[in-house]
Amino acid sequence: MNTVLPVILFAYARPNHLRQTLACLRANQVPQLYAFSDGPRMPDKAPAVAEVRHILRSIDWCEMVICERETNLGLGRSILTGVTEVLKQHEAAIVFEDDLVCVPGTYAYLCAALEHYWDDARMMSVTGWTHPSVTPGTITNQPYFDGRAECLAWGTWARAWQGMEQNAKTLMQLCARQGSDVYRYGADLPAMAEAELQRNIWAVRFLYWHILHRGLCLRPPWSMVEHIGFDAQATNGTSAGQWASPPLRPCPPIPPQWPEPVEYPECRKLWQQIYGTRPTWYGRLYRFTRRRAASALRRVGSLLK
Repeated sequence: MNTVLPVILFAYARPNHLRQTLACLRANQVPQLYAFSDGPRMPDKAPAVAEVRHILRSIDWCEMVICERETNLGLGRSILTGVTEVLKQHEAAIVFEDDLVCVPGTYAYLCAALEHYWDDARMMSVTGWTHPSVTPGTITNQPYFDGRAECLAWGTWARAWQGMEQNAKTLMQLCARQGSDVYRYGADLPAMAEAELQRNIWAVRFLYWHILHRGLCLRPPWSMVEHIGFDAQATNGTSAGQWASPPLRPCPPIPPQWPEPVEYPECRKLWQQIYGTRPTWYGRLYRFTRRRAASALRRVGSLLK
């Protein structure tokens, strides 16, 4: 591996999770770390945020740049602004959150993939995560290419990130205008795009950015990464459910010859098996009812002020 790439790390208020993530990154000999520490959303989170910052400041095993946010940006804005800031300085980077652990070799594998496909416009991202539910059955020890991008331990190039200031709903509409099926990788995406700004999420924007450009995400043959953040402290997910990971295996071998970027047709079908091809009438009624209930609660709250 000739290219040295930074890892961008996003942390909030889970010091015990962060310690595990940092131990993995140290074992992977990550040479440069940009850490973005979000501010406390509520006063009761201030002690945990302070502990997180103490941990980050004590890192002495790599080159370290820390950004301590004075206010709470939340997940979506924190990642979008942080990645944008770093990719103004570097041509590529790898992104971790503070609830991910990985096996030794993950950093080298992702760097090698980013280096190999550096100027290939068909490629828009790489990831260290996959799951048996979405891995084509013919995959053995080679990476494969998916049109649905990933937000767990991923990497991208500055060239592929340009344009990410557009929100997911706008990108979804652009996809529809060019004739791309907005449900191509599952019926969950349009609903997430509609709720992106309200929920302060970000990954659906990246997914539609890939779909708009018919870009590909390289996935490993088996996962090098585990999400350890499904618990009561989580902001966006408290249970792994169907995405519970099998035990991590050693890192796949770096291919002596990287494959040609061609999407596996099975990928789209696998995502649709999980999330459906179109929203059902029950799902539409459920979302409509939730919106009406939320609106009613806001009106009641305003009257009680």
